[in-house]
Amino acid sequence: MAVPVSDTLVFFGATGDLAYKQIFPSLYGLIREGFDLPVIGVSLDGSIERLRERAGESLEHHGLTDKGASEKLMELLRAVRGDYGDPATFERLRKEMGEAKRPLHYLAIHPTMFARVVEGLAGSGCVENARVVLEKPFGRDLASARELNDILHDHFPEEAIFRIDHYLGKEPVQNILYTRFANPVFEPIWNHHYVRSIQITMAEEFGVEGRGKFYEEAGAIRDVLQNHMLQILAALTMDPPVGGDHEAVRDEKGRLFKAIRPLTPADVVRGQFDGYLSEPGVRSGSTVETFATVKLAIENWRWAGVPIFIRCGKKLPLTVTEILVEYKRPPRETFGEIVPVASSHVRIRISPDITMSMGLRLKKPGERMAGQDVELTFVRQAADDMPAYQRLLGDAMHGSSELFARQDSIEAQWRVVDAVLGNVTPLYSYRPGSWGPEEAYQLIGKHGPWHNPRPPEGKP
Repeated sequence: MAVPVSDTLVFFGATGDLAYKQIFPSLYGLIREGFDLPVIGVSLDGSIERLRERAGESLEHHGLTDKGASEKLMELLRAVRGDYGDPATFERLRKEMGEAKRPLHYLAIHPTMFARVVEGLAGSGCVENARVVLEKPFGRDLASARELNDILHDHFPEEAIFRIDHYLGKEPVQNILYTRFANPVFEPIWNHHYVRSIQITMAEEFGVEGRGKFYEEAGAIRDVLQNHMLQILAALTMDPPVGGDHEAVRDEKGRLFKAIRPLTPADVVRGQFDGYLSEPGVRSGSTVETFATVKLAIENWRWAGVPIFIRCGKKLPLTVTEILVEYKRPPRETFGEIVPVASSHVRIRISPDITMSMGLRLKKPGERMAGQDVELTFVRQAADDMPAYQRLLGDAMHGSSELFARQDSIEAQWRVVDAVLGNVTPLYSYRPGSWGPEEAYQLIGKHGPWHNPRPPEGKP
C-alpha cells in the first residue's frame, strides 16, 4: 500500500542557523525535483519579509542561482510568529495550516525545546496524521533519551517519528553498505578470522568557532561519537539485511548496536585543546572534552576479539573522516621480510573526498624476492552527491524511514557510552594541530600504530 506524502512542511527555528545552512538549500534542491508544498516557518520574529530575506541570503551564500527555484521557494514560504511556550503560537499555526491533513513538523530547534513544542502541537490539534522530524542529540544520556521517546510516543506512532542523524543520509556512508554487500570479494574476509583491527577517525581542523556555550552542553562524545561514529561503525560491521522490507537495514543495525560492549573508563581517553577555556561561552575550569578516543568491542561471532578504535576531535591537523580496516598478516612471512602491520588493509575516506583504497604488497623489480606496500585507489569526488539533508527531508515527507534512527538503536547507542559521560575519566590537554594527547597512543597500544589520514590530493 502506498504511503501518503506529507502535504505541508512546518519548521520550527525558521530563522536559525540550521535553516540557513541546511534547510533552505535542501528545499531549493527539492523544488528543482518538483517539490510544491506550503512551507510554514515558525519563529519568534514571525515576519514573512525576514523569513524570505533569510532564505535569500542562504541561497546566495551557497551559490544556488536557479532563479525559478528561488522564486518558487519565496512563493511557498509562510510565516507564523510566536514563543514556543505560548499556546496561542500553535493556534496561529493551526490556522495557517488551513486544509492540511498530513503535515510534517521539523523541529530545527534546541533539544531542550522538543517536549514543549510536541505538547504545543498536540494541544492545538496539529498532530493528527502528522509526522515529526527531530535533530540529534536525542537526549543527553540513556535516561533522557527514554524520557524523550515516551513524550514523542504519547502523540506520534514510531513510524511517524523521524530522527535525523545526517550521516545516515550521506552518499559515502550508504556506499559502505553497498560496496560490502554488492561485491562478493569482501564477505569472506570481513570477520575476526582475517581482520586485525578497525580504526575510525573523524578529525576537524577547526575549533568550536564561537559556539562554546553549545559545546559545553555536548562535548565530543555526545556531539559526534555516540551518533555519527557509531552509525559509521554499524554500516561497516553489521550483517547483511534480511529481505527487502524497509526496516531490514534498521533491524540489522539495531542488532549490531546491542552487541557493542558498553564502554568503561579504561576504554576512553579524553582531551581538551589548549586554548579551549578562552573560547566565548566556555565555563571557567571546564572539563568538557574536545577530543575522545575509545576502544570498542563487538560481542558477536563475526567480530569477537577484533579491537575497534574510534577517535574524534577538534583542532586536529586536518578535517577528514576516514576508516582503516587492517588485515592480519599471514601466519608466516614466506620471504622472511619484516612487513608493516598495516600492509594489507582497506581504507575508506568519507569526507572531504570519497576514497576507497586497498593496501597490497607487491614485489620490487629485481632478483630479490622483496616487496613494497602500494595502494590501489578508486576516487569519486563528493561534489555531485545529493546533499544529505535534501535526501532526508524528501524521505521524511514520503514516509520513508530507512535512513533515520530508530528508538531501539538510539537507546542502544546511549547504552554504549552512558557510563563514560561527563567528567568520569581524566582530561588531558593537547596542542592544536596535533593528533590529540599522547595518552591516545597508549590506549591503542599493541594494536597500533594509529593511522593518521593524509591530506586530500592536491593539498599540502
